[in-house]
Amino acid sequence: MTEFDAVFLSYDEPMANSLHARVQRTLGGTVKRLHGVHGMRRAYRLCAEVVDREQFFLADGDFAIDTGFDPAAVEPLDEGVSMRVWRAINPVNGLAYGYGGLKLIRRSALRAMGQAVDVLAALPGRIEFAGQTAGITRFNQSPFHAWKAGFRECAMLARGSEYGMADGDARQRVEAWTTSRDGEFATYAAAGARDGVAFAHESAHDPQRFDGLNDPSWLRQRFTVAHGEQAVSG
Repeated sequence: MTEFDAVFLSYDEPMANSLHARVQRTLGGTVKRLHGVHGMRRAYRLCAEVVDREQFFLADGDFAIDTGFDPAAVEPLDEGVSMRVWRAINPVNGLAYGYGGLKLIRRSALRAMGQAVDVLAALPGRIEFAGQTAGITRFNQSPFHAWKAGFRECAMLARGSEYGMADGDARQRVEAWTTSRDGEFATYAAAGARDGVAFAHESAHDPQRFDGLNDPSWLRQRFTVAHGEQAVSG
């Protein structure tokens, strides 16, 4: 059995404390917490500085791990592989893919991360995707968080996946997001998805605008303009 460190990376997710405790119970040992760091790229890079081992589990602040997930059965990353991603179930449209999933990642890869809107797509080396589903991505904890998830993901899908995803796969995922109707705040996730597609089209000739996808303040302001202040705290 190989033991890995683990980090739970949260920003402002309402359920972060309970989900961190759930990850810690499931993985065992201490799951370190990095919270409230502004700027997604900076936050991910800081994860590499709080662990002691080269390979570690990384869970986002809205990830509800499957309590049956067995960390003892996880094999280390092969040479040349920078990250493995387990699938997560999307609670508003039923998709199950790498979005919001659990990751096993190299600290050296994070330290050498390049520039990309989809931050972890800029890791050096190969990225592999596990067939197993490791939990649910509970981004739908408020109207704003649901909208933000749909907006960011569909803006990136419409722009063109930096993981080299086939166009057909991207179109199917956008369609599922924009028609989300299950679970809490699904209508906000769908609205965010449609807004994200529109943003990708209007920003196609100005790539720097996509940096806003990783700026929490910019996202919150855009949401408030579209849906009102009451929805932000709802």
